[in-house]
Amino acid sequence: MTVSMFGFGRLSAEGKAGIASGVVFFSMLISRTLISERVDKNTRASLFRVQFVLFINSLLLLGSLYIWKRVVRRLCGARGAPSVPQRCWRLLVLLFLTLVHGSYLCMFFLVDTEPHWLSLLSFSCLGIYVILLFFLFLFGCLTRLRRLLSRNRGGEDAVAGGSVSHIVLAMILTAILAVYGLVNAAQPPRVIEVEIPVEKLPESLNGLRLVLLSDIHLGPTVGRSKLQRIVTMVNELNPDVVVIVGDLTDSQVSRLRSAAEPLGQMKARLGSYFATGNHDYYTADVEGWFELLQSMGIQALHNSHAKVFRPEQTQDWICLAGIDDLEARMLRYPGHGMDVEKALSGCSAESPIILLAHQPHAAKQALQQRPDISLVLSGHTHAGQLFPLTILAFLMNPFFCGLYRVSEHTMVYVTPGTGHYGIPMRIASHSEITNIILKRA
Repeated sequence: MTVSMFGFGRLSAEGKAGIASGVVFFSMLISRTLISERVDKNTRASLFRVQFVLFINSLLLLGSLYIWKRVVRRLCGARGAPSVPQRCWRLLVLLFLTLVHGSYLCMFFLVDTEPHWLSLLSFSCLGIYVILLFFLFLFGCLTRLRRLLSRNRGGEDAVAGGSVSHIVLAMILTAILAVYGLVNAAQPPRVIEVEIPVEKLPESLNGLRLVLLSDIHLGPTVGRSKLQRIVTMVNELNPDVVVIVGDLTDSQVSRLRSAAEPLGQMKARLGSYFATGNHDYYTADVEGWFELLQSMGIQALHNSHAKVFRPEQTQDWICLAGIDDLEARMLRYPGHGMDVEKALSGCSAESPIILLAHQPHAAKQALQQRPDISLVLSGHTHAGQLFPLTILAFLMNPFFCGLYRVSEHTMVYVTPGTGHYGIPMRIASHSEITNIILKRA
């Protein structure tokens, strides 16, 4: 009676799924506000994962219902008993959508040294799902527009016939882009060389080679073999410094210790450094990763800095600083949170400052606080990674990809990332190892 009173029972399936996603989203916000930092971080991490999976799957359900109505009901017809081919098609689509909804569960249960085949299959299906949903929605809008413009019955029949052909076209385009994306993401990262002028750079450090890595995302679809290839390519560049600007991992050290071992082979004459990204905090094991990286000779910059200098010229140095990711404070991760002033405390006004800030929004905020920073290195955007998400990434970030001059004295470089997150595809972007050469301005 109460359900019918509020009209919930009369809502469409899409409406119910939308309400469910809204409820889960607001529960995430409320829990972040009410849960005290005194609560065990593993408990908070478990709660976050459950909420995250529920939220993602409630959103996916909206798209799944949309896809089902078009690629099953529209193509097979809603009347009469389905034929054997139609039943097989329905079963295939149902299996596809089941794999899509199980993708993020793989992130929590199927993480090992190398990616599990089911993880690769599920996340590949998720990539196909995103592309297909985009084209179905786009062509659906075009069909509705044509229907509004049509003024006679014959035109309406043509539109109805065209909608089926649009669905078929959407599936063909999705297949082509998915194959391209899978092949593209499987290629080794491109080595991009970038010369960046830096004011106040000492003569002894002119030409310093700094290799930038970001967004490797060790986890369900990136394992030891891919990391080994990255480390080998880095060592071939013979760098002075290597920096990893966040999102190294998507799971705990206990699951990925073996996968991360190639990091211990990385060679940089003047040191290797790491600053956190948002996904590193999602693991709820940042301290564990700090300890592992330290044992491999990689220094974690936790709102701190290091002096980079050549042994023969100790008086000439660069202040290389790293800040915690923006989301550390939102997640109420104990002892963590972006603090630019703390990170730069002790940096000399006569020395150039290079800041590692995972998110471009963090880079923007840091430069508002300290306009004397010479160069900010960021990642996070993946250059969109997967079309049409490219559009969202471009619109939502102050710096999207590549080199930006912010002021006369400051530049920002955003890498598209060295790996990929979850979906093993890259469309309209490429994985990158950035070989930065610092030059005197």
